[in-house]
Amino acid sequence: MSPSDTEPVIIVENLTARYGDVTILKDVSFEVYRGERFMILGGSGCGKSTLLKHMIGLLKPYAGRVIINGIDICRADEETLQAVRKQIGVLFQADALFGSMSLSQNVALPLTEYTDLPSDLIREIVRMKLGLVDLSGFDNHMPAELSGGMRKRAGLARAMALDPMFLFFDEPWAGLDPVTAAELDILIRSINEGIGTTMVFVTQELASILTLAQRVIMLHKEAKGIIARGTPGELREKSTDSRVLNFFNRHAM
Repeated sequence: MSPSDTEPVIIVENLTARYGDVTILKDVSFEVYRGERFMILGGSGCGKSTLLKHMIGLLKPYAGRVIINGIDICRADEETLQAVRKQIGVLFQADALFGSMSLSQNVALPLTEYTDLPSDLIREIVRMKLGLVDLSGFDNHMPAELSGGMRKRAGLARAMALDPMFLFFDEPWAGLDPVTAAELDILIRSINEGIGTTMVFVTQELASILTLAQRVIMLHKEAKGIIARGTPGELREKSTDSRVLNFFNRHAM
């Protein structure tokens, strides 16, 4: 996907984020295009997760705006904001499954919360979503009975329960072994290519960046913003910024 192919569906414009008097991000601007796998990179403490929380409306920026499908979510009323949020699914770093609920109950939660669908239809949707993430037959299992990779996939099924236009991932590979992480890469790519869901990732996992990302931006703590943007290949092979080269070639700063 390239900017010439389509109009952006997410626009972050001159965003400044603060916690109290401390500025985390300053004048950050970029766009995400329909169907993209877009990644926000950078080392620990550079503001990746803070940026994601602004993009999904959990935090309001000190300055600037976030526009999703033409709606400025920073200034939208609550009813409009709720409508936008129904188009967004989020897989957090911790899978955020409710330990007292079975997988089917966890995946059904957004459907019972935000729709008036009959229970038999909700059960069918849950069955389909679990099948989509290769968890058919695990409907009645509790999260504690599953491996870390399976819990991640269950969290992804729940994030997709409402057929969102956008999926946001906050460090989805955290805590996974390399083989399980690679399996998650394959699943994510198949969903993106099969359904066309626009995906935004926050990560510093180099293997998955090189495997999945179509375009990236790289944040840096001292810069309080973007220091590079492009494809992973371009940044790895052509960047003249030592901070970018160190990241992509796993060199100490």
